[in-house]
Amino acid sequence: MYREIFVPVDNSQHSDWAVDRAIEMCRKTGGRITGNHVYAARLHDVRFRQLETGLPAQFQTPEEIKKQRKIHDKLIEKGLQLIADSFLDQLGKRCESAGVPLTRQLLEGINYEEIVNEVNRGAGRLPGLIGFDPNRAAGYDGGDKVRSDVKLGENGRLVAEDEDSAARLVGSSGRQYDLLAIGAHGLGRQPLSQLGGVVARVLRDIEKDVLIVRDQQPLTGGRLMVCVDGSSYSYKAMKAGLELAQEFGGSLFVCSAFDVEYHHVVFHNIKDVLSYQASKVFKFEEQEELHNNIIDKGLLKLCQANLKRAEVMAQQYPDVPIKTQILIGKPFQVIMQWAEEIKPTLLVLGRHGAHRIENTELGSQSENLLRLAPCSVLLVGVVGVRPEDIPWIEEDGQAGLPWAPEAEVRILRVPPFAQGIARRAVEEYLLERVGNAGPPPTVTNKWLDEAIQKLLPTHMQLIMGIGSAEEIALAEVKATEQMKATKVQGHDADPEPATPEVETKCPVTGAVSRRPRVATDPIVWTEEGWQRLQLVPLIARPLARNTVERFARHHSIWRVTTSVMDDNKQAMIAADEFDVDTMMVMFTELRAKQIRAEAEGKDALSPELRAFIEEAKAQGITRCPIRDIEAKMDKCPVDMKTVTPEEAKRAVEKLLQ
Repeated sequence: MYREIFVPVDNSQHSDWAVDRAIEMCRKTGGRITGNHVYAARLHDVRFRQLETGLPAQFQTPEEIKKQRKIHDKLIEKGLQLIADSFLDQLGKRCESAGVPLTRQLLEGINYEEIVNEVNRGAGRLPGLIGFDPNRAAGYDGGDKVRSDVKLGENGRLVAEDEDSAARLVGSSGRQYDLLAIGAHGLGRQPLSQLGGVVARVLRDIEKDVLIVRDQQPLTGGRLMVCVDGSSYSYKAMKAGLELAQEFGGSLFVCSAFDVEYHHVVFHNIKDVLSYQASKVFKFEEQEELHNNIIDKGLLKLCQANLKRAEVMAQQYPDVPIKTQILIGKPFQVIMQWAEEIKPTLLVLGRHGAHRIENTELGSQSENLLRLAPCSVLLVGVVGVRPEDIPWIEEDGQAGLPWAPEAEVRILRVPPFAQGIARRAVEEYLLERVGNAGPPPTVTNKWLDEAIQKLLPTHMQLIMGIGSAEEIALAEVKATEQMKATKVQGHDADPEPATPEVETKCPVTGAVSRRPRVATDPIVWTEEGWQRLQLVPLIARPLARNTVERFARHHSIWRVTTSVMDDNKQAMIAADEFDVDTMMVMFTELRAKQIRAEAEGKDALSPELRAFIEEAKAQGITRCPIRDIEAKMDKCPVDMKTVTPEEAKRAVEKLLQ
C-alpha cells in the first residue's frame, strides 16, 4: 500500500478531491503526505525582460534596468512563494484535523517538469524562502535556508540588492514516493477538456503509480474495476486493485477485452473488391476460416487465461468479492461501456499492455481510458514490474503433441519468433481432425502439409520458409528475375534536377537522347534505397519494391531515396497497413525480445510475447498483394472461367513469369 504520497495543490476543486483521497489512504496505512506547489519565477523574469523596451525613458539606462530587474525578481518570487504558502495552509489544516503528517514543499520551475523530477527521483528544485519566519520555514523541505526580505532605502524606495544566484536554490529533497495523487483538472479547466494540461504532460513521464482524481467518491466500500491483458503490467495493476479492495472493504470487477471485429471488417472489405479470379488465388474462404479458427478462438482463449490468472491472484484475498468478464470489441470502447454499467469508484490500469514497444511512454488503450473514464483512475507504473510475476495456471504446463523428426525439421524453418504460434496452430488443426480420444496423435509430414495448405496462403508459406525446398527455390528465382527490372541510379545526396529527364535510345540507329520524364517512365532507385531494399527477404522483395513504387507514383515522386522509403512506411502505418519491410522490422523486434527472454532463462513465449506474435501474424496474413494480383489478372491471356484446367495452368505459369 501507499505510505509516501505526493500531492500537488492549486486550490481547485479537483485538487481538493485529490487531497481527500490521499488523506483517506494515509489514515489506513499510517502514511505521510508531501503537499506541493510549483511556481515559475524564472518565467516571470523572462517575461519582464521582454517588456523592458516599453518602460519610460528614465528607466532605459543600463544601471536602472539592472536595478529594476533585481527588484522585480525578488518581489515576484516572494509574491509567488506567499501564494503557494497560502495554498499549503489549507492543506495543512485538513491534514491536521485528520491526524495525517504533512511535509510542505515548494518547487521552483516549470510545473510539470518539477513534478516529474520530484516524484521519480526526489530531484525537484527546492528554493530558498524569502522573508519567511524561521519557525514557519522549518516546516518546509529545504526551509532551513531563509533569505532576506525586500528592503526600503532612506528615500522610501525599494533597494536593489545583489544576491548570489546559488542562494535561490537549496538543493533537492531526495525523497522516495509511492504514489502521485493529482486532480484531473486545475484552475484553468475548460468545459470540453478531458484532462488538465499539467496532468496530461505529467502522466507521460512518471514512473511511479499515479492516482488521477475526477470526483469526490471515497474509496471506502467502493467498486474497483481492473483491466488485465496478460501482461506483467496488468497483473501489477491487479495486485494494486486487490490490496485497495481489501484495505477499503471494496469489491473488484475484472475484465479482459479482445477485438475480433477489425479482422472481420478487413476481410469483408477485401471480399467486396476482389475479382473472381483474385478471390480464388487469395483463398478468401480459407483465409476467413483461418481467422475464425486461429485469431478469434486464440484471442478468446487468451482472455480466458488472463482472467483465470486474475482469479488465481484473488485467492490470496478471500475477503474481496470478485467478478470477471470477457469483453469483445475495441478494448477502451468496451471497457467504457462496462464502466457505464457497473459505475466503478476507481478504474485501475497498467501504464502499458501486452503490445508495448520499447521507449513508449503510455499505452494507447490506457491513454484513451485516462481521458474518457467517468471515474477516478489509478495508473500503475512500471517500477518493480517483472515478467515472472505473471501468475502460473495449469494451461502453462500443458505439453504439446509429439512431432515426427521430418516434420520437426520443417517447422524449424519458421523464424524462431513465430515458431510457437505455428506449432500451436498445426497441433490444434490436428486435434480437430482426430479428436482427443486415445493417445496424443503425432504431427507427421502429411498432417503438416495439410495444415499448411489449409491455414496459410502460398506467399505466406514461402515468406515464413515453410514451403518445400523446390517451392522456395523457384520463388527465389522468380523474385530475382522480377528484381532485374528495377532501375538503380545516383545517390540520396544528388541534387534533384529542375526538370527530370530520362535517356532514350533509338532502336534503329542506337543514338542516345534525353527527354523530360513522363508518368509512365520507370521509377528510379538510388544506391542507398536499393541497399536498404536488400534487407527484405528475397521472396518478399518484389512485393516490397512494388509497395514503395506505388506510394512514389501516387505522390508524384520519380526517385526512391531512403527518406521516401521512410515516408512510405509511416503512411502505411497511419493507414493501418503493413508493407513487408515494416512487417520484417516488427518481426526483428520480436526476435530480439525472445533472445532476451532466453538469455534470462524465461519462457520465450510468455503471454505478453504470445499475444504480440499473434497480432503480428494476423496483420502479416491480411496484407496480401491483392492489388498486384488484380493488376496481373487484367493481363491474363485467357478467360479463367472458360478454359480447361491444362490451359489455365499454362496461362497462370505465363502470368507468373
